[in-house]
Amino acid sequence: MRNYFQVKKNMVAIRKISKVVFEFLKGTFKLSSRQENESMSESIPFTGKNAGIIRRGRPFIKMHGLRNDFIVVDGRRKPFRPSAEEIVRICDRHEGVGGDELLIVEPPRGASANADGYAFVRIFNPDGREVEACGNASRCLGWLFMQESKREDVVIDTLGGLLRCRKAGEKQVAVEMGKLRTAWQEIPLSHEMDTLHLEIGAGPLQDPVGMNIGNPHAVFFVDDLDAVNLTTYGPRLQKHPLFPQEANIGVAQLIDSKTLKLSVWERPGTLTSACGTGACVAVGAAHRRGLTNAKCMTVIMPAGSMEIELKGDDSVVMIGPVEICYTGYLPVLD
Repeated sequence: MRNYFQVKKNMVAIRKISKVVFEFLKGTFKLSSRQENESMSESIPFTGKNAGIIRRGRPFIKMHGLRNDFIVVDGRRKPFRPSAEEIVRICDRHEGVGGDELLIVEPPRGASANADGYAFVRIFNPDGREVEACGNASRCLGWLFMQESKREDVVIDTLGGLLRCRKAGEKQVAVEMGKLRTAWQEIPLSHEMDTLHLEIGAGPLQDPVGMNIGNPHAVFFVDDLDAVNLTTYGPRLQKHPLFPQEANIGVAQLIDSKTLKLSVWERPGTLTSACGTGACVAVGAAHRRGLTNAKCMTVIMPAGSMEIELKGDDSVVMIGPVEICYTGYLPVLD
């Protein structure tokens, strides 16, 4: 009987959260210019005694994909162009909202509009630097745009290229991540080198595979991932002179022909709970090394797993979960 009432309470809570998110989506992503300008000047009352002392900034939605969390701001009607310093503060987990990246939604660019692009998305790391792509963010945005448009699939434009997203189940999204790039100039490297065997290493991490799928990666294969302290070696390898744009450092262990275990040290310098592009290149690297012939693999990361499918033309499809955390308003940054 206790379990029955607990389940019933959970279902009621889920319905309430879904209603709140739906109403916020309608309000955030469909505001008129007048409404948006008015919302920027309003203050949030905390109690009747201090109403008006807290100024309300831009609306945002907080989302995560396997605990890789993002702050999403709609800049389609009213441009949102925070400085690097403001981005750092927004992403700070003590002084701001807190997140692994800030995602700013903008109108589709000319090239993407011709390919039915739904929106152009700018992706910023917590150090304020703009980056090309993020797999987990692409899933979150794909779900958000499909909910907004009531479509079964959408195309997102990023600096890393066009990404087609489609529904793959309840809060599951499949993203066509594009082709794996393996030429040394495409990663890029500072000088010519065989990208199947990069001549760099640190401690037990040696002989990685270099690849790019919208951002640069180096993938190291080990026999026992749990025995590797990536926080010790990741920062040094991330900033190796071979990588003029720095690189995401992945460490992978082949569990069987269809399963990889993966940990990733991401730019700008964090040990992430999950990395979508890292999972894609890890599967590609395993194929390049001849470690597996499986075209569909499960990649297990600290926060959970995702499915990666490698196509015959070296393009990759990533399938994984998305979640809404909460909605709110950014602080007004003075």
